[in-house]
Amino acid sequence: MQYRQGSIGRIIVAKVEHGDDLLAEINKLLEIENVQSAVMFMIGALENCSLVVGPEKCSVPPQPVWRKLENGHEILGIATVFSEAGKPVIHLHASLGRGDEPITGCIRKDSKVYLVVEIVLIEILGSEAVRSIDAITGLNLLGFS
Repeated sequence: MQYRQGSIGRIIVAKVEHGDDLLAEINKLLEIENVQSAVMFMIGALENCSLVVGPEKCSVPPQPVWRKLENGHEILGIATVFSEAGKPVIHLHASLGRGDEPITGCIRKDSKVYLVVEIVLIEILGSEAVRSIDAITGLNLLGFS
């Protein structure tokens, strides 16, 4: 295990509105506020999204299994933000549900908000946490500068 200590910077509360693309709006917020490292908590609903729900097999590198959700799902999510080459990169995992059909995965695209998604972002300062491509897995993983 590797780790570093950091401290809490700003706390930002945001509301992403009906019809907005959740990932695009988060990226805009990170750029406007120059957030390079953070953890985010979110609740609300998505009209649709595409997410990775696991690997085909536990192999390296992994082959992702994609699912597309439509017609509205509740969302409870947590994300980390760490920079790669000075640009913040979001890693968002969420549990989504509609009726009796829950699903959990990594939201990667097509994240259209239904009604609202509320976000609490906690900025992390001084941890030296960054993202970079791991040579073995091919994934954009957490590391330290």
